[in-house]
Amino acid sequence: MFLAHAPGRPSLPVRDERDSELAGWLDLIEPTDAECDLASKLTGLRIPTREQLQEIENSSRLMREGEAFYLSTPLVRRMPDDGTLVTPIGFVLSPDRLITIRFTEFKTFELVAERVSREVGGCGADATMIMLIEAMIDRLADMLERVGMDLDGLSGRIFHASRVRGADIDKSLRDMLRQVGRAADLISDIRDSLLGLDRIGLYVGDNAAHSLHATLKSQLGTIGRDIASLNDYVAQMNNKVQFLLDATLGFISIEQNNGIRVLTVVSFIGVPPTLIASIYGMNFKNIPELNWTYGYFYALGMMVLTIAAPLLVFWKKGWLGTR
Repeated sequence: MFLAHAPGRPSLPVRDERDSELAGWLDLIEPTDAECDLASKLTGLRIPTREQLQEIENSSRLMREGEAFYLSTPLVRRMPDDGTLVTPIGFVLSPDRLITIRFTEFKTFELVAERVSREVGGCGADATMIMLIEAMIDRLADMLERVGMDLDGLSGRIFHASRVRGADIDKSLRDMLRQVGRAADLISDIRDSLLGLDRIGLYVGDNAAHSLHATLKSQLGTIGRDIASLNDYVAQMNNKVQFLLDATLGFISIEQNNGIRVLTVVSFIGVPPTLIASIYGMNFKNIPELNWTYGYFYALGMMVLTIAAPLLVFWKKGWLGTR
């Protein structure tokens, strides 16, 4: 899809040069080769491919060709099924045009497109890009807030797991461990997105400061401070994730130890009755108890006693429960 966003009018699909005449922002969404060729023809700028946008070298993500800046960053998106998707976002910024290249829908772009359509006084390419970056940071901040609330709820569940009894606690702890892992993955993706946006802001500020309006320079400074504060929050979330991971693994270890302890008790109390049965099961001729009238009941009583006595001791020590 190839869209043109111009101030004061709704977004239009681009089919020829007339559709993009007044548009300062051209938006390529999962572009085909034909759409990339059309965008390049209309602007005279090179359109990077997905493989080029996915390069991890800093020199590949941030470069300048003539008066045009080629910028890219990974951006995380939360899916409707609570999964996450990380895809590259590309910016081609020239003095009069902004081209964005993306490979999935982002609500952030739709919101900024609506804002541009309401701008009646014009909106430059650099101002549009800064609006996009600000909207992305706001979106990432919202995601971090949601992760924080999820971790708070998960913390309560982990430390109240004693209310869960029996086999359900194993399933509960496994589910908690998976949730902690998903939270850690999402936080890592958000951190990578913030790092990419921070590098873009610093690069543009260092290399295009002379052409930026004073207001835009101030906005870039604000963006840098916002990202720094969010990075501090990310570090705090990482510490909390590590704490919850250690706590969950600790509870799992306790549950495993409880199971082993119960098996140890069971195996221990089975030894004395087996020993008694083995002694009185020997086929020697002169066993003293062989002709006892109550010898059988005596042997059974000894077995019961050797089972009951250890059980009583273990019960008093609290070794028979899982809590």
